[in-house]
Order: sequence, then structure tokens, then C-alpha cells
Amino acid sequence: MPELVVTALLAPSRLTLKLLRAFMWSLVFSAALLAAAVYCCIALTHVLCRPRRGCCGRPRRTPPACLSNPTLGEHCFLTLKSSGLRLHYVSAGRGNGPLMLFLHGFPENWFSWRYQLWEFQSRFHVVALDLRGYGPSDAPRDVDCYTIDLLMTDIQDVILGLGYSKCILVAHDWGGLLAWNFSIYYPSLVERMVIVSAAPMSVYQDYSVRHIGQFLRSNYIFLFQLPWLPEKLLSMSDFQILKSTLTHRKRGIPHLTPSELEAFLYHFSQPSGLTGPLNYYRNLFRNFPLEPQELATPTLLLWGEKDPYFEQGLVGAISSRFVPGRLEAHILPGVGHWIPQSNPEEMHEYMWAFLRDLLD
Repeated sequence: MPELVVTALLAPSRLTLKLLRAFMWSLVFSAALLAAAVYCCIALTHVLCRPRRGCCGRPRRTPPACLSNPTLGEHCFLTLKSSGLRLHYVSAGRGNGPLMLFLHGFPENWFSWRYQLWEFQSRFHVVALDLRGYGPSDAPRDVDCYTIDLLMTDIQDVILGLGYSKCILVAHDWGGLLAWNFSIYYPSLVERMVIVSAAPMSVYQDYSVRHIGQFLRSNYIFLFQLPWLPEKLLSMSDFQILKSTLTHRKRGIPHLTPSELEAFLYHFSQPSGLTGPLNYYRNLFRNFPLEPQELATPTLLLWGEKDPYFEQGLVGAISSRFVPGRLEAHILPGVGHWIPQSNPEEMHEYMWAFLRDLLD
């Protein structure tokens, strides 16, 4: 068929897709402006209630001692083959078994896996990564340096760079979103997955369109589409919005100590410390709308019944995309979003049972 005819036949579909994307972006930025107005009020309220803190975040001069706890593992850097970036990670148990690679969410870092590093280093080589843009890892400033494709290539380079051909991928929140994608495009590198409080991008897209409640729970995502303003709002009153997110009586991490809180705030308080992590969100809608994808990697999915950010209905939506028999899902009663830190014992029990046959 002549190329001109093919082009003519495809023109209506291409135009429809362009119009759909234009409509989507108009909705995204309308929601972003609305979210900005709400979060500006929240941030200003924090400043007025705590005037001594001022409008800016206080840069921390020294990291808290818990970040250098030797029982958690050895601090290392790996230069990635594809990008040349250096990523920081904490490693323990090398030689004790398969690679267990941990991917954190926002606003966290490698330290969010401290309980799992302690628990699994006796039978696995446990590695908790600081993703690009986080902590001591390299943090390019350009938004285009944080696309899903580049972040997945980072994970590939880490697995191969550590000398392995496959891993057990354990991930939470944003790390979980990356892990879902990675298992689809690099299935040979993932032997098993443990996903906590995260849905595949295509599932999240389709579910949010049909459930306004999930759309409202994700309001912060729209704020983060804007340049510079989110960094300013999150840092106001010495990072009070982040502090509230992590320590809230109902929605935060239970029993988080002041030192542990500082373990998360320390790197965010450094110059441009928030820009890299927020650039993840600024690339979130780049490839929308997404096509449904079949999920086949053997996966343990853990979900909090009281998760304030993700509805329980997402678990059923995820299950519907799976090859039968490949997904084991558990909803933890009365539990929120931060399962690796709030309910480590329950998480470990499910993980040991899920991974038992790999250790026989």
C-alpha cells in the first residue's frame, strides 16, 4: 500500500490521539492550579502557626546517626553503565543468597527499608537503593532525566552491575510503580516481586478515570506537575508538609522517632534536594493514555486497608490484569500506606512464606 494512502488512513486516529492528549493536559493543569491554591493555604497556615520557622526550610548540616548504623549494611556507590550516573546503596548479606533489591517511594530513601535489611540479610544479598535524584545518588536537574524508561534502565544497570542476572524486587509507592513497569519490560531480570501500596500505571489510569474518590486522593500529584512552586511549598515552615505526611497520627508512620524523621528530611533539606524526586511526578503523564498490559511475574501484593492515598478497589483492578495463579494479594486490616515501616512483622511473615521455595 502506498505510503501516502497509509498516512491518510492513519490521520484521523492520530488527530484523535492528539486531541485526547490535549484534553488530558488541560484537565491536569486545571487540577494542578486548584491543588496549588489548596496547598498554598496549607503551607501559609503552617507558617502563621509557627512563625519562628519562617518561610524556608532549614538545611541540615549533619546527617542523623541512624543513617550510618553499621548493622544495616555497608554504604556503597555504583556507576551505571548506561548513564554514567552514580547511585548510592546500602548492602548486606553478600554471598548469603539471591539478590533482593529494594526500591523506595516518596518522600523516603533507602532508610525506609531498615527493618527488611535486618530481617533478610541472613538468607539474601539485600540491597536498598537510593534512586536517582535521592540522597547521595546523582541528581540531574533536567525533568527529562526522570522518565520511566530511564529509571527502568537504572534498575537494569544496578542488577547487572552488582553481578546478577535476576533479582527479587521489593518495592513501595513510587518504587512499586517502577517495579511493575520493570517486570513488564525486563521480565528475565525479575524472579519474584513484592509490591507494597502501588499499582501499575495503566491500572491506576483506568481506575482513576472511573473512580472520582481515587482521583481526589491523588490531588498532590497534580500540584507536583508545576515547576518550582511544589519545592517552595514543601519546604515552608521547615518542611512541615513533609513532616505532617510522615508523622500524622492517622496517616503517617507510627512511632517514627525524631532521628528517623530527620533521616528522611536531611537530604531533602539540601539545595535542590526536592527537585529530583518531584521530577518523577512531572513525567508521570508523559505517555498517557496507556494501553492495558498483562502481568505475569509471580508477585506478592500487600495493601493497607486504611491507605489514605490508594483505594482498596485497585487491588481487584490489578488482579484482573494478572495471568491466573501469578498474584498473591493481601489487604492488611487497619493498616495504612507505610507497611514496610508500620507493620514490618506482618510484611516479613508474608514474604518468608512467598519466598520459601527459593530457599529450599
